[in-house]
Parts: sequence; structure tokens; C-alpha cells
Amino acid sequence: MTPAHFTPAAAGSPGFPPLSEKSGDALLALVLKQLDDDQAQDVVAIDLAGKSSIADHMVIASGRSTRQVASMAQKLAEEVKKRGFGPARLEGLPAADWVLIDAGDVVVHIFRPEVRSFYNLERMWAFGDAPPVAGTA
Repeated sequence: MTPAHFTPAAAGSPGFPPLSEKSGDALLALVLKQLDDDQAQDVVAIDLAGKSSIADHMVIASGRSTRQVASMAQKLAEEVKKRGFGPARLEGLPAADWVLIDAGDVVVHIFRPEVRSFYNLERMWAFGDAPPVAGTA
């Protein structure tokens, strides 16, 4: 699938499936909204359902600095727990060049731009021509 850049209005629009009440989809919507609220840059959502056993969705985003990356990750983990999705595991603090948030059905990677560019996870996890989860072309 080709990763898609996310905008909050894209979910449910033509070409993008509506977010259902399923736990994974509701969690994905929460993650995307929180990252948008925290001004994450270049947010990409990748549908992993049926392609990987690690999660149903992967979200990749950038922050402008290590401070912003750490803040976004901590706020996201707190919001996931507060909304009843259980505790999220954080890896990569306090360095915050790349923080991984394991929220169960959704795995989130938040990078500084240089580190994101080096690892290029979007290319590594792209699967054929399947439609994106949410985003804009």
C-alpha cells in the first residue's frame, strides 16, 4: 500500500474508508486527531491489517525538535490511556530522536525530520497499490 498523508477531513471522504466503532479504527482516529492537535508534521497512516501481526495500523509523523517529539509522544500516550484504550508503551525517551508508541492496534513512530528521512519507514512498509487508511494524495 502506498502511505498517505493525513488530514482530519480525509477520513470518510471518497477513496478513504469511514472510521468505524471498531477499537483499532477508533484508536487510529484518536491518534490522528491528537497528532494534528499537537501540530505534528507529515503524518502518514499505513494499514497493516492482514499484512502484519504487530498492529492493524502504523502512523508515522515528524516533530520539529526533540522537545516537540517527546511532548507529542507523552501527550499521545496519556490520551490513549485516558480514553480507555489501555496503557501505551513508549520507547526512545529521553533522547527523542525517534519515539515509538505501542498502543496495541496502532503503532506510532514520531521522528525528528533528519532521523525519519534516514530510516524511511514509509518505503519499508509500503505494500503494493492498496488504498490508504486516511489522508490525501
